[in-house]
Amino acid sequence: MLRWLRAFVLPTAACQDAEPPTRYETLFRALDRNGDGVVDIGELQQGLQSLGIPLGQDAEEKIFTTGDVNKDGKLDFEEFMKYLKDHEKKMKLAFKSLDKNNDGKIEPSEIVQSLQMLGLHISEKQAELILQSIDSDGTMTVDWNEWRDYFLFNPVTDIEEIIRFWKHSTGIDIGDSLTIPDEFTEDEKKSGQWWRQLLAGGVAGAVSRTSTAPLDRLKVMMQVHGSKSMNIFGGFRQMVKEGGIRSLWRGNGTNVIKIAPETAVKFWAYEQYKKLLTEEGQKLGTFERFISGSMAGATAQTFIYPMEVLKTRLAVAKTGQYSGIYGCAKKILKHEGFGAFYKGYIPNLLGIIPYAGIDLAVYELLKSYWLDNFAKDSVNPGVMVLLSCGALSSTCGQLASYPLALVRTRMQAQATVEGAPQLSMVGLFQRIVSKEGVSGLYRGITPNFMKVLPAVGISYVVYENMKQTLGVAQK
Repeated sequence: MLRWLRAFVLPTAACQDAEPPTRYETLFRALDRNGDGVVDIGELQQGLQSLGIPLGQDAEEKIFTTGDVNKDGKLDFEEFMKYLKDHEKKMKLAFKSLDKNNDGKIEPSEIVQSLQMLGLHISEKQAELILQSIDSDGTMTVDWNEWRDYFLFNPVTDIEEIIRFWKHSTGIDIGDSLTIPDEFTEDEKKSGQWWRQLLAGGVAGAVSRTSTAPLDRLKVMMQVHGSKSMNIFGGFRQMVKEGGIRSLWRGNGTNVIKIAPETAVKFWAYEQYKKLLTEEGQKLGTFERFISGSMAGATAQTFIYPMEVLKTRLAVAKTGQYSGIYGCAKKILKHEGFGAFYKGYIPNLLGIIPYAGIDLAVYELLKSYWLDNFAKDSVNPGVMVLLSCGALSSTCGQLASYPLALVRTRMQAQATVEGAPQLSMVGLFQRIVSKEGVSGLYRGITPNFMKVLPAVGISYVVYENMKQTLGVAQK
């Protein structure tokens, strides 16, 4: 397809500067199937298909909306020519940024070097796989003509798109708040796409958490009232008997309400920490991303932690014990003082490091494995691979930090348990291990894992639908 495109539409580099309008006009005529002098979205899609350049609906729509300057729903020749000229300029800049030795060719070692600067570490073998999909003459290098032909109708404008295939998705919410924030490009920040994506992620998180709230409440109950006799079915039966079906969602309101302030603070803090850890114009590496993300998570948790305590207190409360979120907060403040809103804060803070570190490390490992073994024609892994990698890495992070999460929850709730001594973090660890064994530190982990798959599936579906509703450009 690339050879045909070069021969039929794109003259040699020598002719390119001499007669650019002729080159663009030939291609425009091939796309203008009814010969009316304009190309609509249907003609663009059919024309690209017949030319052997099927890009997919999202990419084709992005080309069309970018090129349609007067927004009349059609591309005339001037708009078409301007789009291709502007796009080729961007492609030239991207090519030059990769061509480190300025020899007019991109080699695997240059791909490795460039991606390292962008925080993505790949082997030379992986770089060769990336080049294979662009290299049309089998030389294992890519010259400007091959690069231009490959990206002529691809709205991708720089090599960072490869990384964006593999970034953690904001829309995946498995109910925990310790994940590292998402990355947004400068274009996304300027166009306002970032807040739309955050809003879509927030709504997805709210729906996902509400859908899996019964499992989350059961987890909290098992953590606080840990005993070998309490199993999943017995726990559900006990909760329903005590407060009816509605009681399964007790504490969910607070869990949903805290999404907005937590996301906002984490995003703001992440941007500030990135600036502190990197020089201007420098890209964020994996280590800097881990440190910035962990510190942003700690900042956000400090800000919203009282809501975490309220969620736990409401979840373990008996029917009628509190009148609601405000009533619960009022009672805690009156009887225990302001300090009670930060009970369990230290183990919560300590839990961020193993969670974020292992989540990121496992994700990088899975990504590297996929690139090594399955990336043949594209570095885009597809939705199912991304969802699976994200869910698995987050689950591993949860597993590593779970003992700290359990101790945090017990410290938050121990004032409500009759006869329970008010122990410190170390004291609680010792008590749990001595009375329940090491397995006591993982009490409630089964319902926690049970909610991962439905949470991932629900949040992804809602996230994608919300992105469409809010007009978020598809990548």
